[in-house]
Amino acid sequence: MNRTKKQDMTMLLVILFLISFGLITLYSTSAYNGQVKFHDSAYYFKKQLFAAILGSVLMGVISRMDYHVFEKFAVGGYLCSLALSTAVLFFGDSYNGSKRWLSIGPLSFQPSEFAKLAVILFLAHIVSGRKKKQTGIGTLIFVMILILPIVGLVGTNNLSTAIIILGIAVILVFVSNPRYLPFIWIGVTGVGFIAIFLSMEAYRLDRLKIWRNPEEYEKGYQTIQGLYAIGSGGLFGKGIGQSIQKLGFVPEAQNDMIFSIICEELGLVGACILILVFLLLIWRFMVVATHAPDLFGSLIVAGTMGHIAIQVMLNIAVVTNTIPNTGITLPFISYGGTSILFLMAEMGLALSVSRWQKESFRI
Repeated sequence: MNRTKKQDMTMLLVILFLISFGLITLYSTSAYNGQVKFHDSAYYFKKQLFAAILGSVLMGVISRMDYHVFEKFAVGGYLCSLALSTAVLFFGDSYNGSKRWLSIGPLSFQPSEFAKLAVILFLAHIVSGRKKKQTGIGTLIFVMILILPIVGLVGTNNLSTAIIILGIAVILVFVSNPRYLPFIWIGVTGVGFIAIFLSMEAYRLDRLKIWRNPEEYEKGYQTIQGLYAIGSGGLFGKGIGQSIQKLGFVPEAQNDMIFSIICEELGLVGACILILVFLLLIWRFMVVATHAPDLFGSLIVAGTMGHIAIQVMLNIAVVTNTIPNTGITLPFISYGGTSILFLMAEMGLALSVSRWQKESFRI
């Protein structure tokens, strides 16, 4: 295994572009809410900027390390994520009706964000270790059994993240052993899992009703205002900073619904360019995963690719009312310090794998 002198520069540049674009968009989107709530138009921007700088340093450090070092912490990290997710049920803080945060002194974070990274490392370790004795459906069942505890704990208060974790698990098993038939069973199981969790809480069933007829329900207000923003942006948008819907019409516009403000200010063209940038990042993940020197490295990058792809698709689908509202952020763009920190750690791992490719494989 020969380490190359440079990491994947295309991937790095795309990541830095998304972070920079996210900060500009966040300031534009959150200035009104920051001024109204905290008398500081840059309140959200400054917190996100601090998290982005810290995350960039973390990404840089991790990208310079040998990613095999992290395999030693894979099991411990997963057990830690189980413990933190359990703690949320008993000691978690609620925000907008969802108990997803843990507070340690003045600091608060979402353990579900750490769980995504922990699951990627854990499953990469487990699946790569079982490669020689895989039996297709047997490995799939084994992985699902291992991952169900964290899915259940996270899904109690955060169904969308639980779906992402399940998606990551399926992708990693498929990458290591691409047989189609077992995934029919996992699809059926996944539908059953979602149905069970929807029926556990009345508000989740209400979201289905709101999704079908948002104009008939008070809680459909956010969806309708988001669609107004998308429609009013037209082809080229109103210009950065010129959104009307961010002025209190779209609740918490800097979070889950930030894509609607992007559509309003940059139009269909700007939104499509952003999607193309995400596709470029996913393509680089595919290249690095394909040419990784071992299965462990390949699975790390494939898991990161799955995480980004699923989360982007879910967020855009929610904002456009293609699926019911699940409260999921847009990677690199939406406000959230915890999300940025652990996301940048994932990017560091992917960049670390890219440094260990053979020179002849680089594109």
